[in-house]
Amino acid sequence: MLDRLRKALGSIGERIAEAAGTGITVSEKKAEEIADELVLELVQADVALDAAEKIAERIKSALAGRKFSSRREIRDAVRSVLVDLLSREAPKIAPPPEKPYIIMFVGPNGVGKTTTIAKIAHQLRKGGYSVVIAAADTFRAGSIEQTEEWAERVGARVVKHSYGADPAAVAFDAVKSAKARGDDYVLIDTAGRQETNENLMEQLKKIKRVVKPHLTVFVGEGMAGSAVAEQIRRFNEELGIDGIILTKMDTDTKGGAVLTAAVAAEVPIIYLGWGEAPEDLKPFDPEEFVSKILPEV
Repeated sequence: MLDRLRKALGSIGERIAEAAGTGITVSEKKAEEIADELVLELVQADVALDAAEKIAERIKSALAGRKFSSRREIRDAVRSVLVDLLSREAPKIAPPPEKPYIIMFVGPNGVGKTTTIAKIAHQLRKGGYSVVIAAADTFRAGSIEQTEEWAERVGARVVKHSYGADPAAVAFDAVKSAKARGDDYVLIDTAGRQETNENLMEQLKKIKRVVKPHLTVFVGEGMAGSAVAEQIRRFNEELGIDGIILTKMDTDTKGGAVLTAAVAAEVPIIYLGWGEAPEDLKPFDPEEFVSKILPEV
């Protein structure tokens, strides 16, 4: 997990030490060479090119003209750059600012939206909040049953229609039901769709117009790598995205999607999903993530 990123970022100190030794100022030329090499290595680690260039440029600026007495000082300088790039204030999901607090989840098909929604419902239920899940994915066979199974497992209530029903109507009824019962949250599941499918994107726009969610959250795969930037960009242009959740991080051996999403898409990451259990959803911590991708020296 994250081996490519660790290799790319961990070699910076070695190159400086080889070229200059410790206690020597890093020249502008050497910093430029390191930045150029770093871009290529980050792209190989599935970081989108524009994100890789931005990261490398910031690291170059942090190194050029500075005098380092140890590789640890170099590591600390790189760490500071990465933490700063990843640190965007994520929206708070709990406690709910108002009731019901409506969160709409969107993203490509197959990324684990329904499972992720169940994980969030599980966390909210543990916090003592009532949760309604709108089974607004009326397109994919078995989606409603999957939502019901997860809801029963985590103690949430489901509002559903039949397959082929208008997803906006499902979401509207879920909100109406939550208001009537005084529920704390409505989590809206939606059909997975590619960002290029205009017809399905229009359905999402309709849901958003009808229920006016407080948050719209993009759910994507950690293994999507550099492709996640274009996915987020299109969803953001069409709908407006407030936050990102990246799933299946336990299957991602490179880790580039996290840097891509945070740096290129410029939308805060809220959670990372690391497994299939209800507990396997962790708030994104930039400092913790950077610690995972920067080897100790």
